[in-house]
Amino acid sequence: MGAIGGGEELKKLEKEQKAQMAGAREERILVVVRLRPLSDKEIIADEVADWECINDSTILYRNTLREGSTFPSAYTFDRVFRGDALTKQVYEEGAKEVALSVVSGINSSIFAYGQTSSGKTYTMTGITEYTVADIFDYINRHEERAFVLKFSAIEIYNEAIRDLLNSENTQLRLRDDPEVNTNIYLTFSSSSMLDLTSSFHQRGTTVEKVTEEVLRDWNHLKELLAICEAQRKIGETSLNERSSRSHQIIRLTIESSAREFLGRENSTSLAASVNFIDLAGSERASQALSTGARLKEGCHINRSLLTLSTVVRKLSKGRQGHINYRDSKLTRILQPCLGGNARTAIICTLSPAR
Repeated sequence: MGAIGGGEELKKLEKEQKAQMAGAREERILVVVRLRPLSDKEIIADEVADWECINDSTILYRNTLREGSTFPSAYTFDRVFRGDALTKQVYEEGAKEVALSVVSGINSSIFAYGQTSSGKTYTMTGITEYTVADIFDYINRHEERAFVLKFSAIEIYNEAIRDLLNSENTQLRLRDDPEVNTNIYLTFSSSSMLDLTSSFHQRGTTVEKVTEEVLRDWNHLKELLAICEAQRKIGETSLNERSSRSHQIIRLTIESSAREFLGRENSTSLAASVNFIDLAGSERASQALSTGARLKEGCHINRSLLTLSTVVRKLSKGRQGHINYRDSKLTRILQPCLGGNARTAIICTLSPAR
């Protein structure tokens, strides 16, 4: 693989990494990179692999021609995964802790971010399935509590919101409550946990009339994911035959209450949500050769991604003052699960091709 300008430079880089990692542990935003292998299409086109993972936290960009530098550029993240890493490993080491915060009543979000054709949907589908499997396992190991797990899914296409569990192509509206509460405790006075969940209401920005299914088992999850995949907007570009043209948000809401207090007045229930956000792929119009409808889609995609990156950057640096959640519907919907004491993991997917 080669050293970065010699042994002394490599030692200095590793020292800087340790200092950065120590600071990252105090943050609520975890950033990991997943580098996929060259695709068959890229291999046939004799593409050059310019990116390489040199250890568990550093990725190297070897194309010095564009950078005007004699040495490769190194970038450090909380975790990086080589092309041979399985999705299970990406989940275990890069997303599991954040995703399972939901069982402790902490809202969380997992993002898949990257250029079109870099493997976002593939990665996010696996992360979603592994999380639900672990939640079901947690429920089975805590029989002293009564649980309800609810599933909903929407897409944001050209700034219009659609319910992916409803075949009607109706645009959903956003509604604001005066308060945002990231940890929600509900007061119940009924004997039926399932009946009570229908009145659950999360403060902040909510999507009106979105379908929520109470998740029964593993087969029910696979059925709902298949419905979402069939309904989501996709299109062909020069970079990807099945490019996702919308942002997809799958939300799991888990509510639980101690069985010994069910049916008593003023019994309390703990509720929180985890969002799995499969972002539409960022792209350059000149690279994707986009025109007409594809160009319009790309403009909406890039604009909302720019707003998201601005919001995440301000949150990660702990800036005080205004955070522009309302500049896009994506960040407006996700505000309760980004701010406050919510936890976030961003999985950046990357093709090594030049």
